[in-house]
Amino acid sequence: MPILIRPVTQDDKKSWETLWKGYQAFYKTDIPAAATNLTWSRFLDEAEPVNAFVAEGNSKLFGLVHFIFHRNTWMMEPVCYLQDLFTDESSRGQGIGRKLIEAVYEEARTQKCSRVYWLTHETNNQAMTLYDKLAEKSGFLQYRKQL
Repeated sequence: MPILIRPVTQDDKKSWETLWKGYQAFYKTDIPAAATNLTWSRFLDEAEPVNAFVAEGNSKLFGLVHFIFHRNTWMMEPVCYLQDLFTDESSRGQGIGRKLIEAVYEEARTQKCSRVYWLTHETNNQAMTLYDKLAEKSGFLQYRKQL
């Protein structure tokens, strides 16, 4: 089945939410509905640097990727943070994750970004097998403090 990678549209909300809930279940987290609704509205607002692509085949969504363009203190060009990537379990291993990442790469080039970067959980071994083919590990570890 051919897979089309494209920006989300208002008509995708219900199918996107199903994938978004799957993403949250995968990472054993529960994002409040208010944050989900705000995130959705940001995807559709051209003034926002927050973006979303979906993977579609046979009029069904199989994956999503969210990414954010922002400035950087180390370089003059903007960078792109690939924040969320998810494919439904039934379609894993079919190259959809790769297509979603490559679509972000292409959009980042269009936006004149110098880098795309992302994080993943240290236990996400299946995804890291793909990531190791598409990017380099930075060597940095993430620290955070909830406020």
